[in-house]
Amino acid sequence: MANQEMLDKYDMTIGIECHVQLATKTKLFSGADNDARDQAPNAVTSPIDFGLPGMLPVLNHQAVVLAVRAGKALNAEIAPVSRFDRKHYFYPDLPKGYQISQMYQPIILSGHVDAPLLEGGFVKVRIHHAHLEEDAGKLTHYDTYSLVDLNRAGTPLIEIVSEPDMHSPAEAKAFAAELHRLMTYAGVTNGDLYHGNMRFDVNISVAKKGASELGTRAEVKNLNSFRSVERAAEYELHRQVERLEKGERIIQETRGWDDATGKTSSQRSKEDAQDYRYMPDPDIPPIVLTPEEVAEMQKDVPPLPGVYRAAWSTLRLDRSVVDALLARQSYAVLISEVQQNAGDDAARRVAHWFASAVGQDDTQAGVKVTNYKSADYAELAEMVANNELSSTAAKEVFSQLLVGAGSSREIAEAKNLLQESNEDVVREVVDAVLGDPSSQQSIADIKAGHEKAIGFLVGQVMKRSAGKANPALAQKLIRQKLD
Repeated sequence: MANQEMLDKYDMTIGIECHVQLATKTKLFSGADNDARDQAPNAVTSPIDFGLPGMLPVLNHQAVVLAVRAGKALNAEIAPVSRFDRKHYFYPDLPKGYQISQMYQPIILSGHVDAPLLEGGFVKVRIHHAHLEEDAGKLTHYDTYSLVDLNRAGTPLIEIVSEPDMHSPAEAKAFAAELHRLMTYAGVTNGDLYHGNMRFDVNISVAKKGASELGTRAEVKNLNSFRSVERAAEYELHRQVERLEKGERIIQETRGWDDATGKTSSQRSKEDAQDYRYMPDPDIPPIVLTPEEVAEMQKDVPPLPGVYRAAWSTLRLDRSVVDALLARQSYAVLISEVQQNAGDDAARRVAHWFASAVGQDDTQAGVKVTNYKSADYAELAEMVANNELSSTAAKEVFSQLLVGAGSSREIAEAKNLLQESNEDVVREVVDAVLGDPSSQQSIADIKAGHEKAIGFLVGQVMKRSAGKANPALAQKLIRQKLD
């Protein structure tokens, strides 16, 4: 691998193309089911997907709506007129011999994404354009033969093409993650990375610092995790710098990524646009949209991640907590409802509970959130603020709220978790503890200036009260008695 001295001689440039599977019920040009998960090969297809003679495509209107919604999430203009083209290439998983795409007049024009960086700040990535297109099928390769599955053929996609505005693996990862949030929050895609709902093609080049032109790029195809985007970019940086330092040249090519080995490998030389022999598709009329139609399609796009970040700025949350909350749109909505209805303090408490119990990937310990009544979580925060529950008891109630076990107060009462904060009641227990012979050494230690000894006395109060006494109140009363 290239050492740091070698790396310091070069600038890295990254652009990303992202294929986003649209959350429509049917495919882009046929009535076949758009959900191929757990389906047998070639089970969700139609004659149009097979490219049989005489079959004509019919554009899915909902795909256009979702593309227009995506445009809003990308801060992009929508083209008043967009058209489809035929992209010719001959793969076994493309029965027609061409893919229907938008080369010359895409539906989404230039925009930008502000992606937050882990160390703070943002990287602004310009969007060159995004276009509608159909997906190809899937090839499965064996030792001596390959099998074709056309379930995916005709799946509606938008391909989002960024400008080469990223200059580190961390920036590439941040952009991919923010793009995923934007597309899922806007309702454009289901966002299931495991099933390929979003796939990232990462174009990477390096050039000597101060060079007037970018280096020759390599494209790493079909990455389906943010971590893979970062790791592949890191590997390519080292690989390309190493070759250049040896006096070798970088070949423009498509490369594959092996997550197990952490390496890329050459797949084929990279085609230029002219190699695809694009031509207008004569079977599909242009998409013509008025400003009023665009506004109608975009009017119900819900708040996007940036809106929540701005609203939560007063909560003083760590970046990791914010990311955990934004990992699921329903969490973001709930925290915002708590903030609006119960204030910043309550929202901050609930935010930390969610971040610690659920985590950024929402897979910890089989947690499955079924209850999203913000009033229940606000009530729990209020009970803690009023010293009705200890922090430990609050976490136990919270875990039960997650699985819909009842309201906060119902859960706390059923589990006998409510704290005793009545001073007269707690004072009686404190008096009993201070009068016990076993407490006298601790009392002497405290009077001698050994403050830690008070922990024993508070513990005795908690023991005598079966854990119900408010420990902060108990400590306060003990100090009053010993002063």
